[in-house]
Amino acid sequence: MIYEYLVIAAYFALVITIAFAFKRMAENSSSDYFRGGGRMLWWMVGGSAFMAQFSAWTFTGAAGKAFTDGFAISFVFFANTFAYICAWLFFAKRFRQMRVDTPTEGIRRRYGKSNETFFAWALIVFGLIHGGLWLNALGVFASSFLQADLGFTIIATGLTILLVSVVTGAWGVVATDFIQTLVVVIIASACAIVALFKVGGPVNLVTEFPHDFVMGPNMNYGLLLFLSFVFFLPKQMTTMMNLNDSYRFLTAKDSHHASRAALFAAILMGFGSIVFFIPPWATAILYPDGISAFDTLGKKAGDAVFLIFAQNAMPAGTVGLLVAGLFAATMSSMDSSLNKASGIFVRSVYQPALAKRNITPSDKGLLRVGMLVSSTVGILVILSALYLQSLKQFSLFDLMIQTSVLIQVPLLVPLILGILIKRTPNWAPWATVALGMSVSWYMANIFSAQWIASFFGLAPFTAREASDVGLMATIGSHLVITAGFFVLTQLFYRSDKDAYREDTDSFFEDLNRPVVSESDFGDTDRQQYEKLGNMVLVMGGGLLVMMLIPNPLSGRLIFAACAAALLIIGFSLKRSAKSADRILNQGT
Repeated sequence: MIYEYLVIAAYFALVITIAFAFKRMAENSSSDYFRGGGRMLWWMVGGSAFMAQFSAWTFTGAAGKAFTDGFAISFVFFANTFAYICAWLFFAKRFRQMRVDTPTEGIRRRYGKSNETFFAWALIVFGLIHGGLWLNALGVFASSFLQADLGFTIIATGLTILLVSVVTGAWGVVATDFIQTLVVVIIASACAIVALFKVGGPVNLVTEFPHDFVMGPNMNYGLLLFLSFVFFLPKQMTTMMNLNDSYRFLTAKDSHHASRAALFAAILMGFGSIVFFIPPWATAILYPDGISAFDTLGKKAGDAVFLIFAQNAMPAGTVGLLVAGLFAATMSSMDSSLNKASGIFVRSVYQPALAKRNITPSDKGLLRVGMLVSSTVGILVILSALYLQSLKQFSLFDLMIQTSVLIQVPLLVPLILGILIKRTPNWAPWATVALGMSVSWYMANIFSAQWIASFFGLAPFTAREASDVGLMATIGSHLVITAGFFVLTQLFYRSDKDAYREDTDSFFEDLNRPVVSESDFGDTDRQQYEKLGNMVLVMGGGLLVMMLIPNPLSGRLIFAACAAALLIIGFSLKRSAKSADRILNQGT
């Protein structure tokens, strides 16, 4: 056990070092703090975009779903991949071309100041709920491993994440996201390879799964599984490719880098859609009763399945790396959320309030307020997670999905359609959200999935089928009623009554005008290659040291392979830094 703790401590030391290595790059202006001044390279932005959609929930709530239901969980992540492919083809470069520092500034350019204020507060409140879910997912896993009180674990991990976000801003957030991408992908890949070896290959993984591998248990109608995937495509598109989540690509150096970042995120997500869930699938075969040791977590017991696999199948030290990877996943989601929330508040609430009093704050003053807001929001997220941990009657998968469908979708419908539809009245966004929340309330409190079974003359749905049908019906209702309402508001648009018509026209002109960087290589580019190259090499060296942990030869070889992958990436980044340096020297 001591090796696991040493690994976790070393990882935290590395993350804090990375954060402070980029600290100075965030101190020049509030734009640098909120979005890195829009100077980040595609591989950093792509890694951050991937990690922003990835959290400890993937290794807890989603893994628990994979353990019980088999392949079905991959459809959710395939939908994420589809959304990033659409970002590569259309959305990513347009988000960068909004030419703003924060998402709500883009909302103001599209919808005007009143809608900016409305969405600023709504998005901050939703961020508290979502952040609480992410932190709660991490707390469930970490407390299971550390055998510590869940509440204490949530507070300790939350404060650590808060430190990184507040001190370093966007540069530290995105830099650590890239490192965390490497940690998550490499460790998950190692676990997947071992899992396949232990179950005898992919064929045995499918044929020996306790239930039908594709359908899972308690599913009598295969059509429901297919339809759930079809409905999740527009749902994930709505929750990922909207004006609020444009922050994923606002940091990119230019339009080209934004598009390449989206493609990189799509590749990572497509890879993870299968690889991340091989260990939970294998655990259902190898250690089917393993979750009984975590009965105190209630319905969240299945969320510790990845830990069960690592403890039983992986060499000593791997659990520490896995816990570090989960910290990485949640840190990436939470620090991005905190940084975004501070930017929203400063640019869309605090600065406009001062402007009404004819007060012009200094840029350094805005930066300090942003750090204060990050701290405040971080503490509120911790409190949110502490409340959610008391809800033991719900699994993390159910909490995340229900929150996303019932609250997030109606909030974001006008923020994706507003990019595609130009002429809508000023009241259309907030009215759409109000209608959408009413639809969610009806679907959550009055609608019954069994009505559909009765209507079509089907046998009563199982609990799993009813849950899936309820989600599909809710998503469908938002697609037809909520989105349909927004589209129909075009009929009430009057250009002579649109006070923001010129701003909207300017917004759409910029949306289609590429951002082109001044040079292919600059000093900021060189620093990104150099700093992260050094950090990846340090991490690779750390994995080589882990070969000294008393393990069978196979365990030592696993660490050697992981180290080799990191060292290759590190040396590649260092080589790119030298190339950029030569180009800069030639220019001078």
